[in-house]
Amino acid sequence: MGLTAPDEAGCPAGEDGWQGAALDTAHLRLRPLVESDSAEVCRLLNDWEVVRSTSNLPFPYRPADADAFVATAKAEMAGGRAVVCAIEERVGGALVGCVGATLGGDSAEIGYWIARRAWGRGYATEAVRRCLRLLFVNFRQSLVWASVMPDNPASRRVMDKAGMSFHQRRPTVLPARGVTADLDFLIIDRPGWEAHRAARPTLLVAAAALVDRDGRVLLCRRPAGKAMAGQWEFPGGKLHPGETPEAALERELAEELGIDVTAACLAPLAFASHDYDSFHLLMPLFACRRWRGLPEPREGQQLAWVRPPRLADYVMPPADLPLVAILRDWL
Repeated sequence: MGLTAPDEAGCPAGEDGWQGAALDTAHLRLRPLVESDSAEVCRLLNDWEVVRSTSNLPFPYRPADADAFVATAKAEMAGGRAVVCAIEERVGGALVGCVGATLGGDSAEIGYWIARRAWGRGYATEAVRRCLRLLFVNFRQSLVWASVMPDNPASRRVMDKAGMSFHQRRPTVLPARGVTADLDFLIIDRPGWEAHRAARPTLLVAAAALVDRDGRVLLCRRPAGKAMAGQWEFPGGKLHPGETPEAALERELAEELGIDVTAACLAPLAFASHDYDSFHLLMPLFACRRWRGLPEPREGQQLAWVRPPRLADYVMPPADLPLVAILRDWL
């Protein structure tokens, strides 16, 4: 039997730049700004507690300012001079801020703002990390820098957690204030970003698609207080040291749902390998049609039996989404 020659074009290297496809993180969705965002942008930024720690935003913040911001963002992106992303919550879809960068050759200045109601949830760090990946991978930047006011320790912590390090402090004109202030400048170059990413852990998780006699699949909604609260997922959990995925599922399904499952009833179906920026997730998905007991929520989660065509209607963690298509085809 002859061998088929590989495609000479090879595997595509990935998207250059950003064409506007939604970028999902654990809790957020980054997307382009549109004209209909102006009213909400104005409402969120007409807040001195948000604006006072920025150098370019005026106050009071008026509808005309929001209209100009959105229009400028679109024009700068179209001209390849900037990347500007609206930040939405994946659960509910509320606009909670913006993150982006001004591009200049092989370096970029990154910045963000987050609405006050969304402070303290880790959104800024999550958005900045995803934006850095976009800049270094899609835009092939060699260096990214940011400026932070010395009296804004929260923003400094965001940049620190994203791997950026202090470079210098220097007086800088704040255009929206008409004054000069000392700003701290932080930088991260490509080798530093790659080293920071290499240090992130790999998380091993096992999940099960429990399928009942009617062909419905069980989804569990993560309760308040947990990471990715409000999102729906396949039941399962982290592997303990030395534990196999099958053994982890036997334990997790008993703890979460009060059902008994044996390894013989677990059929490997697919796996997810997903970059969450702060960690990398590896998750095998097993199909299971037989178990003992009636699934019931034992950890505050909500349960739903869902027919395969409706699975896409549920907000799920980004790692789970490719598995939904595979599961639908299998069923």
